[in-house]
Parts: sequence; C-alpha cells; structure tokens
Amino acid sequence: MSKKHIIRSAGIIGFATVISRVLGFVRDIIIAKFFGTAKYAEAFVVAFRIPNMLRDLVGEGATNAAFVPVLSEYAVNKKEEFWELANVILNLLLITLSAITIAGVLASPLIVRLIAPGFLDDSEKFAITVRLTRLMFPYILLVGLTAYTMGVLNSLKHFSMPAFGPCLLNIAIIICAIIWGESVIGLASGVLIGGVLQLAVQIPVLYKKGFKFSFTKKLNHPAANKIGILLLPRILGSCVYQVNLFINTILASLSGIVGLGGVAALYYANRIFQFPLAIFGIAIAQAVLPTMSREALETDPDKLKKTLSFSLRVINFIIVPASIGLIVLAVPITRTLFERGKFDSYSTLITANALVFYSIGLFSYSGIKVLVSCFYSLKDTLTPVKIAGLSLLLNIILNLALMFPLKIGGLALSASISGIFNFSALFYMLRKKIGGLDGRKISNSFLKVTMASLAMALVIYICAFKIHLNLFIVIFTAILSYGIFTFIFDVKESKEFLSWILKRN
Repeated sequence: MSKKHIIRSAGIIGFATVISRVLGFVRDIIIAKFFGTAKYAEAFVVAFRIPNMLRDLVGEGATNAAFVPVLSEYAVNKKEEFWELANVILNLLLITLSAITIAGVLASPLIVRLIAPGFLDDSEKFAITVRLTRLMFPYILLVGLTAYTMGVLNSLKHFSMPAFGPCLLNIAIIICAIIWGESVIGLASGVLIGGVLQLAVQIPVLYKKGFKFSFTKKLNHPAANKIGILLLPRILGSCVYQVNLFINTILASLSGIVGLGGVAALYYANRIFQFPLAIFGIAIAQAVLPTMSREALETDPDKLKKTLSFSLRVINFIIVPASIGLIVLAVPITRTLFERGKFDSYSTLITANALVFYSIGLFSYSGIKVLVSCFYSLKDTLTPVKIAGLSLLLNIILNLALMFPLKIGGLALSASISGIFNFSALFYMLRKKIGGLDGRKISNSFLKVTMASLAMALVIYICAFKIHLNLFIVIFTAILSYGIFTFIFDVKESKEFLSWILKRN
C-alpha cells in the first residue's frame, strides 16, 4: 500500500471520526448542561467506564492486536479459508462476551466498590452508579461484536462503514438525553441503543463481502489458536492499562484530596484530548496496520521501516501543533464547549487544568498507537505489555507524588509523563528489533514542527488574550498561521501534503 493509500484510508477513518467526535462533543455538552461535574455525572462516567474498559480488552484492542494481522495474512495467502476462520472467531466471541456480560451484571456492586471507593461516602451516588453499571454492561457484548466486524472488514481493506459506526452511538445518546432530560437513565439507555445500531449497520456490508454466519461446534482452528497466542499478551497489556484507569478513577474519586468533581473533570478533559488523538493518531494507526501486517511478511524490513517513519512524521506534523494549541486555549475551549447549565466556572477551571497537563503527552500517545501497531504487525504483542507495565508503575508513583500539589492536574500530568516514557521505550525496543528507524529524519521533522507550532502559539495568544477574538476565528487563524510557519521552517511534510492535495485536484 502506497503513502497515498495510507493517507486516503486514514482520511476516511479521520473524516468519520471528525463527525463522530463532533457528535460526541454535542453529547458531552448536553451531559455537562444537565449534570455538570456533580454526582450524577460522576456516576455515569464511572458506570460507562467499566464496559468501555472491557471494550478495549475484548473488542477494539483484540481487533488490532490479533484479528487484523492474522486475517490479513489469510486474505492474501489463504482466501478459501478466510470465512471459515471468521466464523470460528465469531462463535468463540459470542461465548466469551456473553459470559463476561452476565458476570458483570451480577458483580456490579463489587465492581463499583473497587473502582470508585470514594463513592461509598455518598449512598445515593453509589446506588445510582451500580444501577447504571448493570444497565450498560450488555454494551460490552454489542461493542465486542462490532469490533469483530470492524476487524474482518478492515482486513479486507474496507474502512468506511466501521469508521462511521460510532456516530450512531453518539446520536442515540444525544436523542435519549434530550428525551429523558435530567434523568441519567436516559444516557444509559442511549448507550445500549447506540450499541445495537453500531453493530446493525456493519452486518449488511459483512454479508456483501461474502460472510455467511453458521452456528458451528467447531471452535478450533490453527489460526484461531494463533490469534489466542497473540491475544494473551494483549489481554495482559490491556489489564495493565485498565489497572491504570482504575487507579486514576480511585484517586479522582477522593474528593478530599483532589477536590470535588474530579472524576467528571478528568472525563471532560480527556474527551477534548481524545479529539485530535482519535482523528489523526488512532486513524493513522488503524489505517496503517494492514499495510504493516503485509510488509512484515517480507524478508526485507525496509518497506516496514519507511511506512513507520512516514506515519510518525505525519503524526508529528498534525499532533504537535494540536497539543500546543490545546495548552494555550484550554480555558477558552472548555468554557465554550461546556460552561452552561450546571457546568459552572469551577467546573471549567478544574477541567481546563486537567486538559493542559493531558495535552503535554498528546504526541506520545498518538505515536504509541503507531508503534504498537508495528509490533502487532510483527506478531509481537509481548514487548508492548512489558513496557506498559513499567509505564504503569511510573504513573502510580507520579500520581502519588503529584496529586497533592497539583490536585486533579497532577493525575493528568502523571499520565502524560508515563506516556512519553512509553513511547520512548517502544521506539528504542523496535529499533533493536528491526534496525534503524530513520530516527534522524523523524527528530528533524519533530524539531521543525515544534518551532512552527511555538510560533503559531504566539499568534494564538495575541488573538485570544490580547485582541480577544472569537474562539473559532482564533482556531482558524492558528491553522492558517501554522501552515505559513511550516513553509518558513521548511517542514517537508507540509510540502508533501500540499503536493498530494494538488495532484488529487
């Protein structure tokens, strides 16, 4: 797959993600208006986080770690066995996800006690969180099957329908939130309805590609075993990541230390932080994985290295200015998006504080997605697990050290620092594994992009805080000035993008 194909695939995913994220912001604006950072908002955040974490474990994470590399190999070399393998995987998933869903519904009170011990001081908050958890836990079955269909379609180089699926989840939550108003049950109902819709829109495309579902007693297949071997380290790695989220949620729930509304503030800040990460970082990683999986089968790793270098430089070009822009505009962005209804100035302050510190690590988290995809394409899921474990230990230490002086911002800063360590360690280990990764070209690109971004930041500061322009005008001016500065600082990626766009037109 050429650079243009990667950009085009990432563009499809990114465009769909933009729509989904815009709808997600509308959703969060409505949630913020009705619930602010008070108890019901925190109850929903904690209850939704639990099935969301399991989604990463048995859903999208499994797709990226094991399904796509193996299915891509069968799509190229063993086409006649492709759909047989797809059916075996589906049967195994149905059994596994159903068992997890039933167990989660039954164990909801225990789960909430573990993940948010600070809620025990408020019996009403604890009770509603348990109720919401039970109501939303079946979402893991729906989203797991959705991730499965996404994995099959992505391995066949079909990206559009899976990418647009999350839009339906946000639309469902928005509609239900408006209908139910200040009843948090409406949000949970929207999650379940959205899960059904996400899965439903992909099924016709799957059948059109040649899929024929059959209940089969055969739950064994050589490639299924291979997927299991690849998936086990991914499960361990996801467990490390989930433990990290558990710890952050536990600490954020301790309002006596980090302040009131900590859980909700981290959620809103993370939602803003995730916008550029999902549109560009995750989109590029998802689009490049099938390419890397095919290139990893070749004896010469040069193509794989070039694809990796190109992907990281594209992330440099887009994510670094986004990170610096979020740091400078944290308060205006948070205020514009959320400050209305029950989301007051205090909510804006604590959310913007977390956003500033989260944004420091934006590039590393985007780069991690690409580097981990490269390890997955090499069928090495163990190395990322080891590094994630070390990052977890670092994050815990930093959490305990920084949460007292920086409050909720300390938890976000800890995440950024551990993310930078994670990226650096992954890059070093990958270089040891396959040889030089064009590090000089990547670092040179990073340096020039950073200089252009800092120049852009000065323009942003003047426009936003000296001239007091409208936020959207400031953002437009920032994009325009960044484009100009990339040419001034001779950022080659800027010229490549412009050349690619002109050729398409």
